[in-house]
Amino acid sequence: MLTYLIVVALSGLVIGALARLSLPGRDPMSIPATIALGVAGSIAGGLIVYAITDGSYGAGLPVSVACSSVILYVVRRRRGGGLASPGRPAGR
Repeated sequence: MLTYLIVVALSGLVIGALARLSLPGRDPMSIPATIALGVAGSIAGGLIVYAITDGSYGAGLPVSVACSSVILYVVRRRRGGGLASPGRPAGR
């Protein structure tokens, strides 16, 4: 169980980092927030691919990064930013 959680955290970190690199501009996110972004993108990508292919294929890295990038863009828009600017942090 612990090994599974470590693998999920590491894959979430990689996918979240790739999503953050895919959008221009600095983004003030912590490492746990990056992991959560990657895990959320993986889940969303898995659900989308499952709905399209009837569960024949896994989501894979490109779909997970694309879904994470869309989630990050939505977070930026909610903060008052745009595609290239992250907006103001939530605590201010």
